[in-house]
Amino acid sequence: MQTLNILNKGQVVIPAELRLRYGIKPGNRIEIRDAGDHLELYPLPDNPIAAFRGSLKLSGSLADQLITEHQQEVKQDEGR
Repeated sequence: MQTLNILNKGQVVIPAELRLRYGIKPGNRIEIRDAGDHLELYPLPDNPIAAFRGSLKLSGSLADQLITEHQQEVKQDEGR
């Protein structure tokens, strides 16, 4: 475990080892969360849209899902 000193303006210095491990560079943004009895720091990606891409995998394409749903609705309407 490493400790940090709080500077005059409330700034903290993240040790070089941790900056290298997590790819933190000057100008990067870090989210801080209040977890009740402690604080948590989370490095934010440079491009949050690119980082989010692919995280919501769907089975099949949306078009295929809509076609299947439409076909089911047509069958239900024919049965009435």
